[in-house]
Amino acid sequence: MSITGETVKLLKNCVRIIQKNKTDRFHLKKAKENYKALPEKKYLTAEQKKEIQAYYKRLIGKKVPLVWHQYFYSRTGIYAKEYLPTTLYRTDIIDKANLYTHRDAYVDKNMLDILLPNVKHPHALLKNMNGYYYIDGRAVSEEEAVNHFQNIDNVIIKPTLASHGVGVKKLVVKNGITNVDGKTLLQLFHDYKKDFAIQEFMQQHDKLSALNPTSVNTIRILTYRSGMEVIFLYSVIRIGRMGMEIDNESSGGISTRVNEDGTLGKYAYGDAKDGKIERTDTGIVLEGYQLPNMPKAIETVKQCHLQLPFFNLIGWDVSIDREGDPVIIEWNARTELSQSAFGPAFGEYTERIFKELWPRPNTHDMHW
Repeated sequence: MSITGETVKLLKNCVRIIQKNKTDRFHLKKAKENYKALPEKKYLTAEQKKEIQAYYKRLIGKKVPLVWHQYFYSRTGIYAKEYLPTTLYRTDIIDKANLYTHRDAYVDKNMLDILLPNVKHPHALLKNMNGYYYIDGRAVSEEEAVNHFQNIDNVIIKPTLASHGVGVKKLVVKNGITNVDGKTLLQLFHDYKKDFAIQEFMQQHDKLSALNPTSVNTIRILTYRSGMEVIFLYSVIRIGRMGMEIDNESSGGISTRVNEDGTLGKYAYGDAKDGKIERTDTGIVLEGYQLPNMPKAIETVKQCHLQLPFFNLIGWDVSIDREGDPVIIEWNARTELSQSAFGPAFGEYTERIFKELWPRPNTHDMHW
């Protein structure tokens, strides 16, 4: 029996719908669990529900789940119809904004200095790309890579296609033996398999280090490209907890708003059950705390965004070094949103962004 092109197309469409529904159910379940964990809960009024649904009906022609609006309202005490439901963002908006098929190759952290050579970024001492090793751009064998780093300190090893800080470790090697469970460097390389890097440890500015000295506390900046205009949407800073090496919320860190002038917001947010946090573990009051050179950091990522033509919505992870210069740690084509720390992700640009993106094809769907 032969299978026609129309049959294949129909089967692919069925698989796509099943996968999208599965993703929606996952995020909806997670949102309900997070809402349940909140120490204080607020409930949307009938008028608020009506306003939200009318707003999204006008933007996309259909209603949206209200659990995210209720969650952010409860968590922050601030109601806004513009909050973006994660299901809508994850299964539609991000793949209308960005070309899905180009994502993995471009966001490979080992490609950062190649794609954006004119800005500061962490120095990679060793790269493993698709199983091949490189030292300062020179292709080397695995044996040479291992021998080259028999004794090294003050570096990190990290996967280059992972997110949320997964697999990031401080690395010390003495006579070929690492600080990771006493494994040899060769064994550690084999654990990572492929697509990883050894980088010099980022020396962040004292103002960032003071927030938590054991982690690199990165600024997440969200930008949107519309033609030749790159729009700054928001920025937050992720701060590690005492003794932590990772700053991500998913790893226990906290996030707070960063205003365009570099001052911090009043509250930080981490785990849903923790409520609002006003001080870092080092005792620093967040509200009004000044980060250095924030306008330059924003301008830097806006210029970088113009160099990435296949991606219209980008989350940038930026640090500030001891000289006060922005350092691009990485960029994200499917960035998480920080609507607790900042507020509605697209803010005053929400209607404009939906007007521009919603008519576009979903490039993930096209991939099917």
